[in-house]
Amino acid sequence: MVVTLDEAGDVLLCGGVSAALCSLLHLLGLSCSTCWLLFTTVWLLTGVTCFLLSTLKVCCEGKVVLVTGCDSGFGNTLALHLDKLGFRVIACCLGKEGEGVQRLRDEGSPRLHPLQLDVTSQDQLKTAVINVKKLIPEGEELWGLVNNAGISTFGEVEWVPDATYRKVLEVNLLGTVAATKTFLPLIRRAKGRVVNVASMYGRMGNTMRAPYVLSKYAVEGFTDCLRQEMKAWDVKVCLIEPGNYVAATSIFTDESVRAQGEAMWAVMGEDVRQDFTKTYFDSRVALMMSYTNAGVCEVSEVVEAMAAALIQRFPRARYLPMDLPTRLRILVATHLPEWVYDTCYTSATRQ
Repeated sequence: MVVTLDEAGDVLLCGGVSAALCSLLHLLGLSCSTCWLLFTTVWLLTGVTCFLLSTLKVCCEGKVVLVTGCDSGFGNTLALHLDKLGFRVIACCLGKEGEGVQRLRDEGSPRLHPLQLDVTSQDQLKTAVINVKKLIPEGEELWGLVNNAGISTFGEVEWVPDATYRKVLEVNLLGTVAATKTFLPLIRRAKGRVVNVASMYGRMGNTMRAPYVLSKYAVEGFTDCLRQEMKAWDVKVCLIEPGNYVAATSIFTDESVRAQGEAMWAVMGEDVRQDFTKTYFDSRVALMMSYTNAGVCEVSEVVEAMAAALIQRFPRARYLPMDLPTRLRILVATHLPEWVYDTCYTSATRQ
């Protein structure tokens, strides 16, 4: 079994707590040799316990999981992965047809059911819950909801049209809220799971990404509130915070970045154009284009984290499928003074 960075972090935390405890006992008069023995014993026991608890799984048989945003990327691969684990999967796609839908049909078992759903449409959500109830056989239950549907964009705060802010929030935040409220009664009766997909940008800001960051910060807050409320119902609520998977998901391509850039410039106010200049604007668009092949090139770590949130008997509140440099960046952003993060990571420069 591969040990994830999340699990390694737990073991290191156990070591830190054990060291602090033994240091305190040493100050109170316990001998150095006894403290070392106690430290080793406590760290070993707590570390092994954490690891063993992470290996305990729930049975997938008779459980149904609904995943939004299955047209491509994380959602498409997750639906097929959960199908192979033995879940009955309802894979919600924005389009009725397309490459992603066809892949689900070709590679999925009879337990995998593609379903057309736009999470921003209340009418479609009402229809979807009726269809979901019909798809669930007698004796099975809706165990999991994975709110994966999302969109992204770029641009400095003043460049992005108000309509784009609203669209990103409508899909990433309000779509998550609406889908959760729609299916939560079924999840609650099953004492199941809600898994929301946020981002590393739900924990830290970044230049050129304000609409996306705004939406993911809000998803984090919504999920924290829901997790606390659902404890009384024995429903587990988890967050997935992926790192940089642009290359793996193609959420940005050269074509899409170029098109978004042209659309932003076309509607930008004349005073903003004059202040920023076309030269600077083009340089920032070019910078975004250089990121289209950045990050991890395949989605398996994120998909494994999503699956773990559904099948671990004692799931984590947060899963961080990301590399070590990104984890360190989050640590700097959330635990050190803001000027440190701004100095180390803010890339906006103007000549």
